[in-house]
Amino acid sequence: MSAAQEIWPTELRLPKDRKALIIAFDNGERFDLPAEYLRVKSPSAEVQGHSPDERKTVPGKKNVMILEVLPVGNYAVRLTFDDMHSTGIFSWDYLGDLGRNHARYWQDYVDELAAKNLSRDPPTKR
Repeated sequence: MSAAQEIWPTELRLPKDRKALIIAFDNGERFDLPAEYLRVKSPSAEVQGHSPDERKTVPGKKNVMILEVLPVGNYAVRLTFDDMHSTGIFSWDYLGDLGRNHARYWQDYVDELAAKNLSRDPPTKR
């Protein structure tokens, strides 16, 4: 998006169950982004790597919750998840992209898990 077309959030809400982030933008878009989806699509270097071939498929986050939503300047938020992942900075544009492309990105993620014989379910504790 060009600077003239940047979206700006008009609502950012973490429901009581902490299982999603609700975001609405000044262009009328509104998204309910599940915590698991945000966790596995974190823009952090830990998940995305420093190049496309370093990107990781993150399994076992089916029940993850968002603990905190912290502002980063006036352009983004940092999310802290209950698995203590907190290094991803989610810009407004990135959150908009995640919302607009949720179905496709989610299907890609599920397909990657299957291809790597990984699961959304957290590991069982012994």
